[in-house]
Amino acid sequence: MTSASPRAQALPHSHFRVFRPITTRWADNDAYGHVNNVVYYQWFDTAVNAHLIEHGVLDIHQGDTIGLVVETHCHYFSSLAFPQNVDAGLRVAHMGNSSVRYEVGLFAQGADLSAAHGHFVHVYVNRDSRRPVSHLPPSLKTVLESLT
Repeated sequence: MTSASPRAQALPHSHFRVFRPITTRWADNDAYGHVNNVVYYQWFDTAVNAHLIEHGVLDIHQGDTIGLVVETHCHYFSSLAFPQNVDAGLRVAHMGNSSVRYEVGLFAQGADLSAAHGHFVHVYVNRDSRRPVSHLPPSLKTVLESLT
């Protein structure tokens, strides 16, 4: 007999290494008056890729190595809605030879606990062949290590 996994709980700010402000938009709300669940995944993507671009380790136009999403997951705890501001927390939970598991927490501005959090896995591949790289580029690895 297997036991049930523990129920996910909201995470504190201290779980994450860096934060990015996100401004909600009118169009983010759905018919129920809160941010639609698919928008959370857009914010995950934005938090990860913007951090990498700003640190000069991801060139989305001409870089030889790019990250492809192979897995995402999100736990929801409390609603976010326009016109709230959101802080996206980011950390690296695991680094392999060619893959990285990012954890992202979404916080209502000023809140101590995440409204939602989840993970986002990139496999880094050669842009042309789309085959996994044998190892992460050193400059990328350095930036990722700062997020562990």
